[in-house]
Amino acid sequence: MLSWKKLSYDRKVKLRGYVKIRSMITVPKLFPSERQKLFDHFENRLQTAHNLNRKSVSFQASKAEPVYRWFKYKEGFSSALVRHYLKEYAPNPGKLLDPFAGAGTSLFAGKELGWETHGIELLPVGSFAVRAREALSEIEPRTLQQTTPTSSASYFNHLKITKDAFPDSNESSLNRYLAYCSKIVDENIQTVLLFAAFTILEEISYTRKDGQYLRWDHRSKRTLSGKPFDKGRIYSFEEAIRNKLNQFLEDTLPAHSLLPFEDSFKSLNGKGRINLVTGTCLEQLPRYESNQYDFVITSPPYCNRYDYTRTYALELAFLGLDDEAVRKLRQEMLSCTVENKDKLTQMETLYSDAGQPQSFRTILTVYEQSDAMSEVNIILEKLKNLDLLNNKNIARMVKNYFLEMCFVIYELTRVTKPGGYCVMVNDNVRYGGEEIPADLILSGFAQTFGYSIEKIFVLPRGKGNSSQQMGSFGRTETRKCVYLWRKK
Repeated sequence: MLSWKKLSYDRKVKLRGYVKIRSMITVPKLFPSERQKLFDHFENRLQTAHNLNRKSVSFQASKAEPVYRWFKYKEGFSSALVRHYLKEYAPNPGKLLDPFAGAGTSLFAGKELGWETHGIELLPVGSFAVRAREALSEIEPRTLQQTTPTSSASYFNHLKITKDAFPDSNESSLNRYLAYCSKIVDENIQTVLLFAAFTILEEISYTRKDGQYLRWDHRSKRTLSGKPFDKGRIYSFEEAIRNKLNQFLEDTLPAHSLLPFEDSFKSLNGKGRINLVTGTCLEQLPRYESNQYDFVITSPPYCNRYDYTRTYALELAFLGLDDEAVRKLRQEMLSCTVENKDKLTQMETLYSDAGQPQSFRTILTVYEQSDAMSEVNIILEKLKNLDLLNNKNIARMVKNYFLEMCFVIYELTRVTKPGGYCVMVNDNVRYGGEEIPADLILSGFAQTFGYSIEKIFVLPRGKGNSSQQMGSFGRTETRKCVYLWRKK
């Protein structure tokens, strides 16, 4: 039951370069807070995981490991994390699903342990990385040693936001290399050579991936505002591509089979093929049969405003997407940016066409009956109306993010076998000083749909709030967690 309380704020809050006084702001106050009640409900499931750190739930732990280090997919978790949970909770291999497959870490790590792995991935960046790694497993690695780019001409088709991203000499060399690759008849060899260039785009450019956008070096042709940024060394195309191809050889040639990670996998990719579907899991999961997966392990995009279509703009341009295709892709992604529009009508149509209108109503009801979610939505809407959020669309983004995740969790519960597990990596977030406990809210959805909340493993060190919020609300940490759910 909602009640209201008038809260007085005497301190000054810095917002958008000027100072506002927050005084006598009316915000919803629940007695006790619904988020606190949800915390009390799950408190005995929260467990500090001293064996986990921020590196283990990110790409960083895999960057020195053969095969996994080829492409810096920063949003991915580590292969060691996947192996840990599979060995700990499901020692007998079965069928594994990752609905946000990214560059395929969970799929390959699972396959190395004998699992039949299935994934769904919308971003072409991840799908291409998976396809390239499989292509390399099907060719003789020494073939790469005979590659010699010719002087043919071709062109990197830029997006508006990638124009002038490369030094002229690097772009010229890249174009010659692309032309050479286009003439290769063997599809697997062509894919691997293209992937080598794909993985070095940042190294040879004036850009660096920085959170939700590309950061530009002061040496570029662009007119830049703010403090000049120097990304450090910009590699020549020739040196970068040579290093990458040598890395492929080092990780795959038999002479290097006694690497330190040999005990973690029997061969480059394990047995069988990766089963990867390209598309959004919001549309794909409702088509899957019920009770077929023994284990789900995934990390959805966080509710943190990161726009992967901008972060990976160079890679998307490399793969041939134009500006219109990128805009369409951005809207298809889970609502984790302020530009995402509501997908509710789309989801209603999807479930209706599939003959599952009752499932749609069930999911929507569970979302609407989450008091903690309602509390978050009401407060953020209030802060938006008071101009106390740094972007007016944050309230909409948060609302839609959790609504879409409610659909995803319903489907994951449905396709998981009874007794099967779901492991999910995610971060809590904070907007306008208000903490949004993704771990508790998503676990609440999962419990309602039929998962037992076994553990919520909390990393010893959380994530600090942004510098902008820190100036307004002080230094506070939000939880970084790995959820362990089991279907009843």
